Amino acid sequence: MSSEVIIPNAGESITSANVAQWHKADGEAVAKGDVLLTIETDKVSQELEAEHDGTLQILVPEGEEVAIGTVVAKINESAASTPTTETPASEAPVSKPAPVTPPEPDPEPTPEAQPESTPTPVKAVETAVPVASSKPAPTPSETVSAADRGEQSEPVKEGRTTRKKMSMLRRKIASHLVKAQQEAAILTTFNEVDMSEIMKLRKEVQEEFVKKHGCKLGFMSLFIKAVTQALKDVPALNARIDGDYVIQNHYYDIGCAIGTEKGLVVPVIRDTDKKGFAEIEKDIIEYAEKARTGKIELSDLQGGVFTISNGGVYGSLLSTPILNPPQSGILGMHTIQQRPMAINGKVEIRPMMYLALSYDHRLVDGKEAVTFLIRVKDCIENPTRMMLEI
Repeated sequence: MSSEVIIPNAGESITSANVAQWHKADGEAVAKGDVLLTIETDKVSQELEAEHDGTLQILVPEGEEVAIGTVVAKINESAASTPTTETPASEAPVSKPAPVTPPEPDPEPTPEAQPESTPTPVKAVETAVPVASSKPAPTPSETVSAADRGEQSEPVKEGRTTRKKMSMLRRKIASHLVKAQQEAAILTTFNEVDMSEIMKLRKEVQEEFVKKHGCKLGFMSLFIKAVTQALKDVPALNARIDGDYVIQNHYYDIGCAIGTEKGLVVPVIRDTDKKGFAEIEKDIIEYAEKARTGKIELSDLQGGVFTISNGGVYGSLLSTPILNPPQSGILGMHTIQQRPMAINGKVEIRPMMYLALSYDHRLVDGKEAVTFLIRVKDCIENPTRMMLEI
């Protein structure tokens, strides 16, 4: 008896998925709940678990793009190991143990030598998917093969260059960004903010904040609250264009851009007007961990009204962020630099950050954009006023 491992439906607009990584080898014994593989769609990554105990039979190797509903593996339940307690007493002297997995012709080391949490290296991938005539190959209707698409699923070295297929997530990001540039009238306005007061505040309350909430007070939660206040004061940035209509949002779900090894994802912090700094910080930590482990869900990325991107963590001094459609605004944070500033007729060294607001000029006028950015600046430079929402 065998059960099938099927690519699940990940959303209405998603028709295919990429078999990104097998966490178990072909012919390896698996238990119910074990993570078998990671699949990637053009939006998120997802892990598939074993629903039964048995022996894994891989039908589709890593790197292949398959349609939703495709059977990518089978679990042969009849091949599961037999408990030793069921061995009759008369057979006890027999020294031969019952085989756990079918014998493999490949003499290379088995993947069990590696921890399950460690990503499978290239060598393990080659071992995990042996070419054997006894293994049934997937039918043409089951997979969209790389050969049919005229593409290589594995990197191919061509002289002094290497040709490698883009991941589905990277292809989606590329398409999304080009669409944003083509459909919106994107304009960017800049300002700079003195970070002295907010850095002073963090230093004063950090120890007590950590003791009470179990997490640090970061800059991102402070900027999210500042943006929330600015959206209340300048509602044009909390709207979007839908054909010939303007949709005004009356809620505050802020997207927080997070960079991963596979590309940029923008999970959404919900109802930021109703949450405190600690709740927002915990949401950010949770999303960052889910993004790092590839467990972020499609629902985590949907419904944002505005986005914040922090290029400062990579050392960016200034940039022009691109809109995240259908949103009408995105705020770019940058690195903090000690710079000489004229303060009350004197030159002082202050920690300064450039801010960049990109907005859809079809909906947002320049006056509204500048007003919004100055409101964010005022909130950061006067954190007490921000907390009192004045």
